[in-house]
Amino acid sequence: MQHLDVTVLEQALAWADEGRSVWLCTVLSTFGSAPRSPGAMLVAVQSGANSGSLSGGCVEEEFLNALSRGEHSAPAQVISYGRTPEERSRLQLPCGGSLDVLVEHRYPSAEWRAHLSQLLDALRGQRRLTRVIDLEEGLFKVKCHAEGAETVVRIESRLEINLGPALRLLLAGVSPVAQACGQFARALGFEVIACDPREEATSMPIEGVTVIPILPSMFIANGGCHEATAVVALTHDPKIDDLALMEAVNTPAFYIGAMGSRQTSEKRAERLRRIGGLSSKDVGRLHMPIGLDIGSRTPAEIALSVMADVLRVYRGKSRTAL
Repeated sequence: MQHLDVTVLEQALAWADEGRSVWLCTVLSTFGSAPRSPGAMLVAVQSGANSGSLSGGCVEEEFLNALSRGEHSAPAQVISYGRTPEERSRLQLPCGGSLDVLVEHRYPSAEWRAHLSQLLDALRGQRRLTRVIDLEEGLFKVKCHAEGAETVVRIESRLEINLGPALRLLLAGVSPVAQACGQFARALGFEVIACDPREEATSMPIEGVTVIPILPSMFIANGGCHEATAVVALTHDPKIDDLALMEAVNTPAFYIGAMGSRQTSEKRAERLRRIGGLSSKDVGRLHMPIGLDIGSRTPAEIALSVMADVLRVYRGKSRTAL
């Protein structure tokens, strides 16, 4: 899931708290080229105000136009977009793509508000869960997440949508490279958190990112990492970087990396074994040197290599497959 979907659910809950009915849309499946994956969400109200994205523009406009005409009044229904050549041309879906979208019309009941809170907890990393939607009755509930299940499963008139933590990038320390990483990560849909207790960190703002003035190791030790978290140490300061790495290996973070040359990385690995007590298995989890070898030199180029490597690992691609 992307952090954009967290903002969708936050907006849906805010509107429900104001007593407003909402339409919550979820991408169920895509065919051909589609900008967003199954599970992506958009929420809207009758006025047309909305948050989120389904396709990058064309499908959203079609949906909002239908809403203004009074359509989509059912509690839950599946709408297909781009299934015919004429519709693909009219909607300007790229490369002949099409998608199926769950459209839910929900009233601001206490049950619906509680449901949204549960979904937000899942995306914020507290736990994984599965939404269950009955298309015939329009009912909704949650159940325990089934490991290994597809994002969306359809069984006759029942939909099961699996939710887990939104992608998170934890910047262990602020630096010019960290600034560029934060910008790339936000564009990619990550939630970005920066931790740095040094006074100079406040002089290097990262747009849209709040710098928490504590050691990143403390943030990690207090539950700051879940299975969709990437931890990147980019300061060259052992007090920041090494302590963060030592804590991060005790978490389910899917990516843990530190910036430095090959020689610096070898010295760091030896130091982590000797002082930090890390095992060979722990050290093997660390991406050192961090990033893909694309000949990076500037902070922006290094950040590009770092985020490309983070996505490579998240997508399950080996370096040899590139």
